[in-house]
Amino acid sequence: MQHSDGAAQLEEEGFVAELEFRATAAAAQVEPGAEVSGVQALTGGTSSLTFIAELTASRTSVPVVLKVAPPGLAPVRNRDVLRQARLMVALSDVAGVRVPAVLFDDAGCPPETPPFVAMELVAGECDEPLLADNRDAADAPRIRARYLDAARMLGHLHSLRPAEVGLGDEPVVTLATEIDRWTRALETVPDDLRGDFRTCAQALHETMPEPTGPAVVHGDYRLGNTLCAGGQVTAIIDWEIWSVGDPRIDLSWLTYFTDEARHPAAPTVQPCGTPTVTEVVEEYEQALGWSVSDLTWFDALTRYKEAAATGLLIKRARKRGAMPAAFARMEPTLPSMVDEAMALLGR
Repeated sequence: MQHSDGAAQLEEEGFVAELEFRATAAAAQVEPGAEVSGVQALTGGTSSLTFIAELTASRTSVPVVLKVAPPGLAPVRNRDVLRQARLMVALSDVAGVRVPAVLFDDAGCPPETPPFVAMELVAGECDEPLLADNRDAADAPRIRARYLDAARMLGHLHSLRPAEVGLGDEPVVTLATEIDRWTRALETVPDDLRGDFRTCAQALHETMPEPTGPAVVHGDYRLGNTLCAGGQVTAIIDWEIWSVGDPRIDLSWLTYFTDEARHPAAPTVQPCGTPTVTEVVEEYEQALGWSVSDLTWFDALTRYKEAAATGLLIKRARKRGAMPAAFARMEPTLPSMVDEAMALLGR
C-alpha cells in the first residue's frame, strides 16, 4: 500500500490516531458499539486525503474508505467532502447508476478539524486505458465493454432530474459560466501554454448552443474516475467538481478519451481498444432516452477546458520541478488544442 508524503506526515503528527477516534465515534452514532481501526493513508490528490480502515460492527468487519478534507483549509469547492457525500446519497437508489454507499460522516470543526466521509470500499480497478504505457491487444474487448457500460451509466445519470433526488436547490452552472471558468484559468498560466485563448473564448460565447438539462454533471467523467471489474463499471468515483448543468459537458469529455479522439496525453498512437465516438454516443443516447445535438460545440469546449486544466497542472509541476510524463507530452500541445477548438467552431 503506497503512502503519499503528505499523508505520511499527517500520520507522524497524530492525525490518523485522531481520525480513527473520530470515525469510531461517528460510526457508533449509526450503530452502537461500532469501531473503526487500522486506518492507513492511501496515495491521493490535493483536494482531499484518502484512507482505508476496518469497520467492525455486529461482530463483522468490513473495509471502508475515509475521505477527509485537507486540514487547515476551508472545506469548500473541490474540498467539500460533505457535498460530495450528499450527491452520492442522492444517487444511491438511481437505477443504472452505481456509486459507493455513504456509511457515516462527521462535519468536524474546520479548518483545524476537517470533515470526513466514510464510504464502502467498492471492488474494482481504477485505470485510464488511453494513458497506459503498455497496450495489450488481449485487453481490448474488456476495455471496450467497460467503456460502453460507462456510456450507458452516464445516460442513466443524465436522464435523472436533480429535483427528483433532492438536488433541486443546487444552482445551475450555465455554459457561459463554464467558458468563463476556464478562461480565468488560462489567464493565470504562462504565455507558452495558452495560445490565442481570448479569441477562442469569444468564439465559444458567440456560438453557444441552447442549453439542455439541467442534469447532474460529474465534471471529469472518464474510465479513470470509475472502478471497474471485468467488463463492467462497479462505481463512479471522484465527485469533487460535480455540478448541475448541461449534460453534454460530460458526454463530450468521455468521448475525448477514446482512441479516435487522439488525446495528446496518450503515450502512443497504438489503440487501446475503446469504442468509436459514434458508438459511445449511440450507447449513451439509448440509455438517456433521446438524441443529443450540438456535440461539435461541446467538443470545442472540451479542448478549451483540457488546455486550461492541464495548463494549471503544468504550471504547478514547473514550480515543483517535477513534470509527470503525461504533462510533458501535453506541454507543447496546449496552444494547438486551443487552435483545434477554434477549428471545430469553424473559426
